[in-house]
Amino acid sequence: MNAPPARWSDVSGLLADVLAGRLGPDPATTVATSVFWLHHGTRLAGSSTTYRNQYVLVRSGRAFGACAVEAAEIDPATCADATGQPLATLLTDGPPALRLAALDAYLAEVRPHRDCPGVERVTLPAGPPEVRARARDAAVAGLLDVPPGAKVALIGVVNPLVAAIREQGGVCLPCDFNLRATQWGDPVSDSAAEVLAAADAVVATGMTLGNGSFDGILRHCREAALPLVVYAQTGSAVARAFLGSGVTALSAEPFPFSQFSADPTVLYRYRADRPPYVTVRPDAGGPS
Repeated sequence: MNAPPARWSDVSGLLADVLAGRLGPDPATTVATSVFWLHHGTRLAGSSTTYRNQYVLVRSGRAFGACAVEAAEIDPATCADATGQPLATLLTDGPPALRLAALDAYLAEVRPHRDCPGVERVTLPAGPPEVRARARDAAVAGLLDVPPGAKVALIGVVNPLVAAIREQGGVCLPCDFNLRATQWGDPVSDSAAEVLAAADAVVATGMTLGNGSFDGILRHCREAALPLVVYAQTGSAVARAFLGSGVTALSAEPFPFSQFSADPTVLYRYRADRPPYVTVRPDAGGPS
């Protein structure tokens, strides 16, 4: 089956169609049941790297939406004020991270990952963080279809994913705004443009949605015809909307993320050559 036709050129176009009610219920009639902020620190055994991640999360109905944020980017008090508000209010008046989390929640509620046709469920094993991280990142790297020696830009560095890309035969080009070296001492660029220019394929994390770099990465991969695999905990339902229009594959891991459990959990793998995952009401105009 051919990939579905291009729909949105960027996240703002997707947001506009959600606000217009073209993808499901009017978000003015949908409430954010819970909005909260979370800080999480991790150091895997054998690593000298401490990951410090912050998230803002929105629950609506059956779904959680999430956006990664930088330290002090959002005031936790904002979450208290947003709880109970219509999603439309958060989508239009909230700070950027809250808008993205609300958009993710809306799209995940309209079409939960678990209900999508063609999606592949991958169960991560029970165990300590190191075991679960290796299994998760091997599942992400398994979405790459590149020959040995291909240069893979990794935008948003996770050390087990660096290792998984190498195990697939790829040459990893790491890029991150906060890390300066991988666990093995490889230098990490802080310029997405630099690694994109040298890449044969790209893996980008959901954090690129939160920091605003996703649109540029998407545009570059479209123009250069590069495979783009998105590894998304945060923003997974948002990234799904771009399958077949820049995103070639997606590993979606909605909240609660694997690092918050020692029990088996599921992530969802998508490929762009499967049926489309976002539909537009035929009487509403916009993409089809």
